[in-house]
Amino acid sequence: MHIHILGICGTFMAGVALLARAAGHAVSGCDAGVYPPMSTQLAEAGIALREGYDPEQLAEFKPDMIVVGNVMSRGRPLIEAMLDRDLPYTSGPAWLAEHVLRDRHVLAVAGTHGKTSTSSLLAWILEAAGREPGFLIGGIPANFGQSARLGRAPLFVVEADEYDTAFFDKRSKFVHYRPRTLILNNLEFDHADIFPDLAAIQRQFHHLLRTVPGAGLIVANGQDRHLAAVLEMGCWTPVERFGIGDWEARDSAADGGSFEVVYRGAAQGRVEWGQLGPHNVCNALAALAAAHHAGVPVAEAIAALARFEGVKRRLEARGTVNGVTVYDDFAHHPTAIATTLAGLRARVGDRPIIAVLEPRSNTMKLGVFKDTLAPALAAADAVVLYRAPDLGWDLSAVAAALGSRGQVCGTLDETLAAIRRRAAPGSQVLIMSNGGFGGIHERLLQALGKAATG
Repeated sequence: MHIHILGICGTFMAGVALLARAAGHAVSGCDAGVYPPMSTQLAEAGIALREGYDPEQLAEFKPDMIVVGNVMSRGRPLIEAMLDRDLPYTSGPAWLAEHVLRDRHVLAVAGTHGKTSTSSLLAWILEAAGREPGFLIGGIPANFGQSARLGRAPLFVVEADEYDTAFFDKRSKFVHYRPRTLILNNLEFDHADIFPDLAAIQRQFHHLLRTVPGAGLIVANGQDRHLAAVLEMGCWTPVERFGIGDWEARDSAADGGSFEVVYRGAAQGRVEWGQLGPHNVCNALAALAAAHHAGVPVAEAIAALARFEGVKRRLEARGTVNGVTVYDDFAHHPTAIATTLAGLRARVGDRPIIAVLEPRSNTMKLGVFKDTLAPALAAADAVVLYRAPDLGWDLSAVAAALGSRGQVCGTLDETLAAIRRRAAPGSQVLIMSNGGFGGIHERLLQALGKAATG
């Protein structure tokens, strides 16, 4: 079967493409504005990629099935041609559920923050325990070098996103997955382009709870009141809580790089690893609980965490030139921005941190977080804000709230120049965006290298 994927370079749809290819299907796809790492792994897998959404590609590829990403909408000529010609189509989550997840023990990771990191941690623990899990993750775990694989039955780890499924299915993606083990990391308002308020998101999370069997397990953040409200709406599955409750961390190092794992009051062992921040401590506890439900002894899982290598674009050090270290991070919500900065601050101490932010998500573009953005960036010594042409509001107020530390730039060249003016040996440059940001990371490293040799 030939499967053609519309919006193939999204983190989820790229994973679907890899799984379809591994299952023996011919796979092609299209997208616009493609960028690494997803475009790179698709190319390495030999998957044909068309730039743009021209309808002619349907006649060129002659697909047996079209898998439609949620970036596609009515009115696009490609979508109208697909419908007019009565071609078979489905959504990514529906295809995944029908062709991959059926008859598997699905371990799903849901929440506003930490889904990719926790999914990667869980998949790695299962792998280190010899279970060879399948997985689909919205990023590339360094331990695997790919965002998705079929693995060996029965275990499959999936990052369970609350964003909507497709233009023809406005339910959250995760209602398709029917997990037996479900992690609920946290819950805040996000995705303002599709959800009117927090209550609407909580309703979708409760739809997810309704799909978890009584013989399964829900692993929930015991410190999150919004998740507590979802569970109070009705729960038919045993619940274990982390952070506070069944799974806790004691004697944590300030940067989160070391902590004691406690399960139901009994010490299980100490984690010594390279991840930063209290948020990653919580991610680890959640992954330990889910792996335990899948049959992995806690001591074995703790040992695996020491060999966890992180995830691309999650506080990923891209290089150090002339004493300046450049990091790439996916943070695009004030809470994620603040926790990422806190983790980096705990690790680097008094060394200056230059935070560089591209407000790119749909929610950011709508200005929903404009009043909480400056406080989230407070831990940085300097902040460079990139104002893209399609940003729907003025960043000047955020910069003003930061005082002399804040600066708004209207072009990538101006942004690079602003970073270089502020960077000195010892500086830590944290670049945050949920997109490619014009390849600014490599451009900055090259510029710093030229300045050093010059």
